[in-house]
Amino acid sequence: MSILSEKLADAYLNARPKYPIDWFTKLAARTGQHKLAWDVGTGNGQAATGLAEYFEKVVATDINDAQLKRAVKHERISYHHTPTTMTDDQMVALIGGDNSVDLIVAAQAVHYFDLSPFYNIAKRVLRREGGLIAVWVYNDLIISPEVDSLMKRLVDSTFPFRTPIMNLAFDGYTTMPFPFEGFLRSWQPAMKAKERGVELVTEDLISKFEDAWGGDEDDVKDVFYKAHMIVGKLSASDIERHRKRFDPNCVVTTLKDGNNSAVIASVTAAAFAGVAAYCAYSARKNT
Repeated sequence: MSILSEKLADAYLNARPKYPIDWFTKLAARTGQHKLAWDVGTGNGQAATGLAEYFEKVVATDINDAQLKRAVKHERISYHHTPTTMTDDQMVALIGGDNSVDLIVAAQAVHYFDLSPFYNIAKRVLRREGGLIAVWVYNDLIISPEVDSLMKRLVDSTFPFRTPIMNLAFDGYTTMPFPFEGFLRSWQPAMKAKERGVELVTEDLISKFEDAWGGDEDDVKDVFYKAHMIVGKLSASDIERHRKRFDPNCVVTTLKDGNNSAVIASVTAAAFAGVAAYCAYSARKNT
């Protein structure tokens, strides 16, 4: 993700929603411990503040110093600027060391990462027993039929300016590599268009949005987002590889639950305006 200017950092802070506390409740209930969480790509700390309700310490990192300056302060959250020049070992040490993190979260962020080094770091720091990694993204806005149709028109107009990274988000992460064992299953495109001399959010479009919104300028509406979450844990092979690295004499046992099955679930947010996420769970037998 490009470094945001001070002005764009303000716009980002004002435009981003808070995440349903129900998400953090469910994730925390499924982690083995609640000592340390890592919010990577924290931005202004929207996810970090939710994690702080359940974990003793939250390490929140971002490459955008301008956003970190605007992050929500909390006694359990430590914010860190992490430029791309940092080595993997430096990142691991900053976060808490190998096998230390109970929950890793990347909220509306992982599609901007260099995935290979990020996943390597995540596999090192994630607690081998009971650790989870959760990544999520939101895209479509739902307000009213009149506003939604205009929003769809704006979204469609960004297609020529999208990068492959942006398409990962628009696809709801369905095409994104995610090398973990399944457990739960200010707008960049418009900014890219503007960089290429094309203004998608024109005065005419703004006027049409105002007409579609209806009421007076103080009229307040609920805004809903469609969101997609993937949650995973280290696979048995990853655990074995890390254990051999640190303890060549250890024995690895197969990860199974009480029913001899691995649980896979998906989470989809129906809304961000106080509506809790809902889960659909499925299970497959280990062979």
